[in-house]
Amino acid sequence: MAVVDADANSSTPHSHKDHLQTIILRCDLDKIRHTWVNLEQAKVKPTTPGLSNITPATRVRDRDALDAANVENTEDNVKAFAALSRLISKTDFNQMQVVGQFNLGSIVTRWRKCKEGEEQGLDDLFIIDQHAADEKYSFEMLQQMTVIESQRPFRPERLELTAAGEILAVENMDVLKRNGFEVVRQGEEGRLHLVAQSMCKDTVFDMKDHEELIHLMHDRPVRTMVRCSKARAIFAMRACRKIVMIGKALSANRMTSHMSTMDQPWNCPHGRPTMRHVSDLTCFARYNASPRTVDWTAFGDGGA
Repeated sequence: MAVVDADANSSTPHSHKDHLQTIILRCDLDKIRHTWVNLEQAKVKPTTPGLSNITPATRVRDRDALDAANVENTEDNVKAFAALSRLISKTDFNQMQVVGQFNLGSIVTRWRKCKEGEEQGLDDLFIIDQHAADEKYSFEMLQQMTVIESQRPFRPERLELTAAGEILAVENMDVLKRNGFEVVRQGEEGRLHLVAQSMCKDTVFDMKDHEELIHLMHDRPVRTMVRCSKARAIFAMRACRKIVMIGKALSANRMTSHMSTMDQPWNCPHGRPTMRHVSDLTCFARYNASPRTVDWTAFGDGGA
């Protein structure tokens, strides 16, 4: 905000513009928001029987979680991801209202949610990084849909797996095959042998990658798609190159987010946050400023 002030002590007969000084005033939105929230919390008292456990303590906990996911939190991404995943479910993304595009790089959305029994719920602004969000969507699609090519070795190679590892390999043969590793039972003992090994252009996957896949299958439901770190790096690079870039104007239809369909929508495969909380709008909605007038003639020529 820029304000001009005239030099009242000067008596030199020059134009008033020669005595105007620009003053920059900093407006801290976050401090203003916290001030009004604290004032409103001091006024709120539960009046409806049976709803005292909802207000104001529940709302305070929600606000504390959103503070952790605020745009000012640029250091602790893990804390921000945990806060967002606790407050926002996948279905909530479908309820968000797209406000518009900011700086040809971010999408501003409004999220309003009222819990059962509450008159005043959540009303917040979020900012979504359009490149990071689109990149994560493309990355997860590649993770689920890509079938990696394979090549057959000169002769099958016996797999040295533990009993638990063999069981996982047998139960997830289709997952291994989509990763380019094909295994079959051979020999009198019926041990598992590798008959096809994955490759992707100039990248060749080896037994360490196969072992990593077996390790990732532990503690996961049968036939859950997993990818080794080498494959994820390839998918991340492909996803980054094929999606919308910052600086591109989007239509209202293009602004519709894929985030409700993602498994982990909070960061792109390179770790860049996809979403951050901007501000709580309820505190501004409850603020009724007293009317006042400004004498613009004090700034010269009756204008600002």
